[in-house]
Amino acid sequence: MPKDRVPTVSQVDLPRFMGDWYVIASIPTFLEKRAYNAVESYRLEPDGTIATTFTFRKGSLQGPVKTMRPRGWVRDSSNAAWGMQFIWPIKAEYLIAYLNEDYTQTIIARTARDYVWIMARTPAVSASDYQLLVAAVERLGYDPAKLRRVPQSWPQN
Repeated sequence: MPKDRVPTVSQVDLPRFMGDWYVIASIPTFLEKRAYNAVESYRLEPDGTIATTFTFRKGSLQGPVKTMRPRGWVRDSSNAAWGMQFIWPIKAEYLIAYLNEDYTQTIIARTARDYVWIMARTPAVSASDYQLLVAAVERLGYDPAKLRRVPQSWPQN
């Protein structure tokens, strides 16, 4: 039975969305199941594509650094529906389902409801913000029990 498409935010200011996003929690892909200090970074290219760098430490905070560099592209005029290609010819759906007004917290979802990412501009969010984000994930049709908090530990500046 096909699932309803995940609703996206009405409009994304693409240049404002670019930059670093810390993965706070996710229903992870097999590559991310043991990710620590996961960060997704976006850069808008002159050709309109989105250069993406996903880095994390595998297995622990001291684990080896892993890096993936998928390429993204916007699929609609709202800038909220993207395609993402990790390896040719595999393309993945990438939907900006939630984005707060100040562009500091977002939820990236998929119609299949198989993977989801809660991300923020900082490595941690307040407990109340986290609960609101988890509730939003549940409203999107995901099982919140499948969420994995991504351990984040960074030196204090």
